[in-house]
Amino acid sequence: MRILSKDAGRFEGKKVELFGWIHRLREMGSKKFAVIRDAAGTIQVVIPADACPGKLDVEASVIVRGTVKKDERAPTGYEVHADSVEVIGESSPDWPFHRYISVEMQLDYRHLWVRSTKMQQTMKVKHTMLSGMWKWFEENSFWFVTPPIFVSSACEGGSTLFKVPYFDSTAYLSQSAQLYLETMIFSLEKVWSLTPSFRAEKSRTRRHVTEYWHLEAEAAMVDFEQNMQIQEDLLKAAIREVLDKRASEVAAFKTEDKLERWLKEKWPRISYDEAIEIVNRKGGSMKWGDDPGTDEERLIMSEFETPVFVTRWPRKIKAFYMKVADDPRVVLGADLLAPPVGEIIGGSEREWKLDLLLENMKMQGLKPEDYEWYLDLRRYGSVPHSGFGLGTERFLMTLLDLEHIRDATPFPRFINRVWP
Repeated sequence: MRILSKDAGRFEGKKVELFGWIHRLREMGSKKFAVIRDAAGTIQVVIPADACPGKLDVEASVIVRGTVKKDERAPTGYEVHADSVEVIGESSPDWPFHRYISVEMQLDYRHLWVRSTKMQQTMKVKHTMLSGMWKWFEENSFWFVTPPIFVSSACEGGSTLFKVPYFDSTAYLSQSAQLYLETMIFSLEKVWSLTPSFRAEKSRTRRHVTEYWHLEAEAAMVDFEQNMQIQEDLLKAAIREVLDKRASEVAAFKTEDKLERWLKEKWPRISYDEAIEIVNRKGGSMKWGDDPGTDEERLIMSEFETPVFVTRWPRKIKAFYMKVADDPRVVLGADLLAPPVGEIIGGSEREWKLDLLLENMKMQGLKPEDYEWYLDLRRYGSVPHSGFGLGTERFLMTLLDLEHIRDATPFPRFINRVWP
């Protein structure tokens, strides 16, 4: 009977078969002790000298046949005493991670580093995080849609667009699906998507990549305050799913207490003006109209024990599609800051009236003719609506307190790296 490593305890004393890869290997006398890795985890296998005629090295793929025995000295409390070990694919003895593992090595050998325990645990949490959000959207009547990646114009200005040849013309890689999601609310009312987004900004920080997975949502007849509540409810649903289904992985990163606290408490909402006061009180320097950087966000977050919404931003530093507030200097936009990363969501109520949207575009030097199809949405049955975009890798960083965004994606893309 073939089993997964995590189920070994249910088969104590029985003959089983395991398939996996040799994660670690050591010899003691005439026996070998191998830790076998499969998709479910790891288990120790005791291999007598006569049980394996093939060559065993770290990362060889094997089929193990033997008996499950309880042993508290084993890493998982159970081990398999092998009758036979069949080598499916041999592994070279020069496996690169026998020696010191630097960050550059992890990136150069990314195709192999994804086998590491840390990456395996991280990707399982990411899967469950996304699964929890999908479930929440389904339960709250949001429709999943598939916007394009090739686009003809920018969502938030052209300076960070990747330009690509497109037959006899020029196209761009999408920075955001937002404008296309807005089109879909006129038939489906509440929609969401999960797509790759591309930013050509030459940023070298621990929270920037040039390609990331962008979760975005738009909803008709949803105002500014309701939009923030949707975001909080969605992320809490993902956190709950992760804590319920990935408890052992979260425990390995020691963030379970933090996440439980985030679930129990209401996430505060402060104004941009209040954020400035916090930054300056805590020793930073920020004046009205500044766009806070990493240091300022860190000071703001240090005031709270949960993620925090910063609301009502200066109009001049936010996108043209955000609705202007009662104070014409500010917009009904909100960024969600979450430690240790900072901004993980940007959202707003959208400007839904044609004349005001044109005014915003004029202020930002945009050409209305480049957005004619988008302006049509305001000409034919426009409606108040709101939306947001979440960087899934950044959210994963907050869940597991990851030091760098490279650890939140299998194959990170930076300004100097597009391989492997």
